[in-house]
Formats: sequence, C-alpha cells, structure tokens
Amino acid sequence: MFSRGVRTRAHALRPHGRLLLQSALSVLALIAPLSAVLYWLTIPTNSWQPVAVADLVVVALCLVGTIAFYRTVIWVDTEGISERGFLGRVTEFAADEIGSVVLLDLYQSGAMDTHPQLFLTGTDGRLLIRMRGQYYSRGAMETVVEMLDAPVVRVPEPMTLRDLNRVRPELLYWFERRLTHHTG
Repeated sequence: MFSRGVRTRAHALRPHGRLLLQSALSVLALIAPLSAVLYWLTIPTNSWQPVAVADLVVVALCLVGTIAFYRTVIWVDTEGISERGFLGRVTEFAADEIGSVVLLDLYQSGAMDTHPQLFLTGTDGRLLIRMRGQYYSRGAMETVVEMLDAPVVRVPEPMTLRDLNRVRPELLYWFERRLTHHTG
C-alpha cells in the first residue's frame, strides 16, 4: 500500500463548491423564519434563552459540516487512489488493487435528468470508491480514468437505479439495493 504523504504528483479532486452554498441557503431558509417567530414569541416573556442555545447548536453543527465539506477530497495518481470522505474516513487503494472503472449516467428519481457516476471496483469485484455527479464533475471523473491504468467500462445508455440494481447491485451502497422477489 502506498502512503498519502509521499505522493507528490496526485490530483486533488473536491466536491462542487455550490453544494456548500446550497446547503447553507437551505439551512438559513429553514432556521431564520423559525428563529424569528420563536424570538418574537419568547422575548416578551423573557424566555428566549433556549432559542438562543438552539441557534448556537445549529451554528456549531453548520460549522462542523463546513469543515467536513472542505476536508472531503479524492487524491488520484498513477500509483492509486485515496479518499477522505465527509465523515473523515480515509481509504486508500493501490493501482494494482483496482479491477475496473465503470462510468455511466444514472437517472435521478422522479426526473428525466441524469448525473454521471463513476464506480471503481477491486480485482475481486467489490466497490472501492464511488463518485456521484451530484458531488463531483465529469472532468474529475475523467481525471480518475486518465490517471489509473484500469479497464474502463462506459455504459452508453443512461440507467435507472432499478436497472443498475438489477444488473450490477454490487455497485450500489447497501441502502440503495432492493431485494427482488421472484415468483414462479
């Protein structure tokens, strides 16, 4: 296994910056009106302190989320790939551990829009790393393809989650897999 510290020519791939802005705006849209009403109701009775504590907790959680977002990164070079996920977990895979790269477009549930998906599988077929188009650009995914000398499978037609679950369930996270019951 290679060490992240000695890889000087690795490309650092980070999630789209707009995700942080969208998340912040969503939290603000929820919390600001709610806090305003609660302050309006509690200030006259001098019971506003729990509202202030709750607001501080939300701000602290947002700060932790922001730090986790900025620490999320995938490093890739010809020697392999490593990922530090949102929760800080680091996984590393040497180039010889990678069996294939699968690139496909996945339909979003209830929409006609698709997002690219990249799946790195090990030589044993298990999922090593997944890059979702909601978080990473197609260019970042192409950088992974270019840097790693692994067979690339490009699925030409977009797929639904159900199709992918039927054809390659090992590419999905455990909570995305659906048990299929066959009657006969």
